[in-house]
Amino acid sequence: MRAAALMIPLLAAACTSADGQGPATMPATAEGPCRNDGLDRFVGQTASEDIGTQLLQASGARALRWGAPGMAMTMDFRPDRVTVSYDEKMVIKSARCG
Repeated sequence: MRAAALMIPLLAAACTSADGQGPATMPATAEGPCRNDGLDRFVGQTASEDIGTQLLQASGARALRWGAPGMAMTMDFRPDRVTVSYDEKMVIKSARCG
């Protein structure tokens, strides 16, 4: 039980960026499984709430997960989710389904 109590802060930290300044995670707006086609066009853009909305629409994903620099993320695959990684300057480095 003690180990589980120690994991709660770690899990909560995984939901935010390293500095707490990451883009807002958008609510689900799409209806189908995620598609990688066309997501490369977001690489190099600045991560933002508006870009998050565009990523959801372009991918067809139901959920968006932002990956801040150095942030731990689960390795579970979700076909309805798009995962977007960005650097310290909020520049998107990758966008992919899963």
